[in-house]
Amino acid sequence: MKITLKLYASFGKYLPAGARNNTIVIEVDEVVNVHEILNLYSVPLEEAHLVVVNGVFVCESERDHHLLQVGDTLAVWPAVAGG
Repeated sequence: MKITLKLYASFGKYLPAGARNNTIVIEVDEVVNVHEILNLYSVPLEEAHLVVVNGVFVCESERDHHLLQVGDTLAVWPAVAGG
């Protein structure tokens, strides 16, 4: 199935060649959770601060259980400091 993966800020470096505007459409197994996708692209789980599927926040305790569906968009940001 196809999903859209968006990795922002410093996570953009984990996207494969061909990604545009921090986004790429990927083909995945029928049953895959949020952490499996992040592991597939070597995104450090402990640094994934904001994780959103189709605009809805997925808390850390749910990321191993939240199964992605055809056409979903997974967007991930690291923690960002500011002042």
